[in-house]
Amino acid sequence: MVASASPESAPAADGVHAPAPPERMSEGARRLRAAYERVPGAPLYRREFGYYCLERWYEQGMPRDVPLAELFQYDPPGEHALTGLGWCEAALVPAFEDRVIEDRGECEVVQDAAGRHVLFFKGRRSGFMPEYIAHPVRDVKTWEENVKWRLDPTRPERFADLDQRMETAKTAAARGMIITQRLIGGYMYLRSLIGPEDVLYSFHDQPELIRDCMRAWFELADTVIARHQQFVTLDQIFFAEDICYNHGPLISPDMMREYLLPYYQQLIRNVRSRQIDRRRHLYVQIDTDGFADPVIPVYREIGMDVMSPFEVAAGCDVVRTGREFPNMVISGGIDKRILAQSKADIDRLVERILPAMRERGGYIPTCDHGVPEEVPYENYLHYRRRCVELGG
Repeated sequence: MVASASPESAPAADGVHAPAPPERMSEGARRLRAAYERVPGAPLYRREFGYYCLERWYEQGMPRDVPLAELFQYDPPGEHALTGLGWCEAALVPAFEDRVIEDRGECEVVQDAAGRHVLFFKGRRSGFMPEYIAHPVRDVKTWEENVKWRLDPTRPERFADLDQRMETAKTAAARGMIITQRLIGGYMYLRSLIGPEDVLYSFHDQPELIRDCMRAWFELADTVIARHQQFVTLDQIFFAEDICYNHGPLISPDMMREYLLPYYQQLIRNVRSRQIDRRRHLYVQIDTDGFADPVIPVYREIGMDVMSPFEVAAGCDVVRTGREFPNMVISGGIDKRILAQSKADIDRLVERILPAMRERGGYIPTCDHGVPEEVPYENYLHYRRRCVELGG
């Protein structure tokens, strides 16, 4: 007869050494974890992707003194994010100096923190698509002189206030919150350094530059995450990728496998090998705009089991994808264009998606990007009421 382990020998259920028990989890953590565990019929977790519309909504009568979570009946947070590895731009330390480099009358050319030269209207740097004139990496010489040294993983600035940040993360873990390491994905990183068009030529013309950039990406990510893992067990690693456009991926699956996936696979292996709680499932999430269907099987090769935000205008359909990939958690897929139309159109949209996806499990409804200002406040309120009604 084998003696069972004594309570004293069991790992502490503190969210780090073992999962927090359900009775100690916050409400938001319980609901979000039910989505990640793909519980069929569970109430849909309530949150939004983001907003480009709030000032317009205030003009349309949205109260300024009521929190959005209360106004739109969102759930409490169920996730705690660890940062320090970039998102839409590479995590450069030090960042480039933000300065005006050319006056063009009504416009000005600005060097931004990522080293790009960007054309802006004077006095306005948000709310429209900027025009990128140049990026900091053109070849091996500019890579080494301008950028590579800014990705040094040992710079002490990267770990400023680490103890305090990790104490906050451990407190969140003890309440059952999903501890997520966010980082810029390989393709988004290369694009931020070289530019959306030039990076495509560079895969063919300068493959060794691409590989050296990716080695630096891996070394930085691996080093920073290793420090975080000294304190917490990760539940999720979340790559901001944006590798697709409206007809599919910007590079082929074969190029993804050659230039991106080996670094992802090694990073994920290393993360798993360092987990304090080795039994914990590590969710892998990919975020990409555009028509994502062709890359889903490719990212499944690295263990992707969560994806967002499923841009409908590009051809994504979360109901279809949910049937094709029943074991994948799906977030997004609510057509922002429909939210700008009539309430009857909104009803048809949510009545097609929400009941089917709630029955399936593993779905978090959000707009398929930030809610644009074309969506009226009253329309969005109606959409949220229907989400609560149909989502539980």
